[in-house]
Amino acid sequence: MYLALLLALALPADWVPVRWKSAEPKSLGIVAGTPVNCLLLEWKEADRDAIAAFAAAAREKGIVTLGVVTPAADAAQAARAIVNAKLSGVVLEGEFPEAAIEKVKDSLSGSEAALVELTSRRRMKLNGTSPIIGTYQAVWPGIQIYEDGHAKAGPTGSPWIDTNAGFIRSVRAYGNFELWLGNQPPENTVVTGERYLQAIADAGIVGARWVLAFDRDFNQRLLAREEKAIKDWEAICRHLKFFEEGRVWRSLSPHGQLAVVQDVSSGALLSGGILDMIAAKHTPVRPIPSHKLRPEALKGATMAVNVDNEALRPEERQVLRTFTRAGNTVLTGPPGWKAPTAAGEEQITLEKEELERLNDIWRDVQAMIGRKNLGARLFNVSSMLSNVVASEDGKRVVVQLVNYSGYPIEAIAVHLIGDFKRARLYTPDGQSRDLQTYKNEENTGVDIDSVGVCAALLVE
Repeated sequence: MYLALLLALALPADWVPVRWKSAEPKSLGIVAGTPVNCLLLEWKEADRDAIAAFAAAAREKGIVTLGVVTPAADAAQAARAIVNAKLSGVVLEGEFPEAAIEKVKDSLSGSEAALVELTSRRRMKLNGTSPIIGTYQAVWPGIQIYEDGHAKAGPTGSPWIDTNAGFIRSVRAYGNFELWLGNQPPENTVVTGERYLQAIADAGIVGARWVLAFDRDFNQRLLAREEKAIKDWEAICRHLKFFEEGRVWRSLSPHGQLAVVQDVSSGALLSGGILDMIAAKHTPVRPIPSHKLRPEALKGATMAVNVDNEALRPEERQVLRTFTRAGNTVLTGPPGWKAPTAAGEEQITLEKEELERLNDIWRDVQAMIGRKNLGARLFNVSSMLSNVVASEDGKRVVVQLVNYSGYPIEAIAVHLIGDFKRARLYTPDGQSRDLQTYKNEENTGVDIDSVGVCAALLVE
């Protein structure tokens, strides 16, 4: 009976996760009927019976439960207890020795229980076979504000946006798996509802999922069903639904004519690097790990940034030489230029010295890109980030937008290469609408009146 119920639940690729701070079955009423279908519960042996009862009640509502285990516990023993309590799987959060992970796998052998690892960025198994990979390391997204109320400016000159988008782009270039970001809100901070929406959108815009995690105040108010908390929760669920419905666009490929060849060894897993700088200028970009550098990976590109030429094998360098002989442009880091790399397990952003080194190549990237339209150009979007994907034939393009400003942005213009006849705007409020396209010097233009936290423009 348990196996039948387990098989009836959503598959791991469809899990929409949240850290849940209650083992009271009545709290499931908050989740039931929403896009959230996967609850992460901190595993405590002393609470085994309560958690088992909660998991049984969740299964009846089609909700998956996972037990979270930290390195302080005997991981294999905890995994066996979680299976016996009939939860759907185990989450290992933190740094575990490989031997301990193998023991957990042995404990789960013969069961249908899943294993999800939320590890450091550097230890993520990018070449593994797990349907879900994850990390507890991510930046809390948003515009950096100084104490005087002014926004911090980045190398791009625009207000600097802390984002996980470049990191996610790099990871997703490695394989077709679900990526979970398990970062939690800043400590001792009351987070507004809108900041939670931005965290959802920051991951969702580039195809990942943030594991919902709320500050203590919001958790308490939500479980108590306080009116304002429920209103914020409903907005959270609308935005989750928006990105879950938009996952049909994940089959589309990164659009644009600029490629960045970058590996883990050259800073691909660091936030605030070259991919984030390019994205801040709203230039569509496609990351390519060097082991995937083939002529077909560069199809449709006219420019490429080779972050670390010394890391390439001879056959990979040859691909870039052939690319330039065809009349395209390749920018390579200057001789002796050292690509930024993480100094330790806990580093996920660039240090000041590394950022200054990266500025050397960033100036060359800016000069190479100039004001060219490499697939899409956006206007009046300084507090926003975008992601552009397209069908293989380029006849269907989706421009996804996230606004980090805290207020609606108006009068946005999107200029696309290509002759597009139809445009439709999708928003979390469910009020999709057709927009007019018009001809301009860059082929097709579309104007968007206003964007709240996020939106998606589909042109065909």
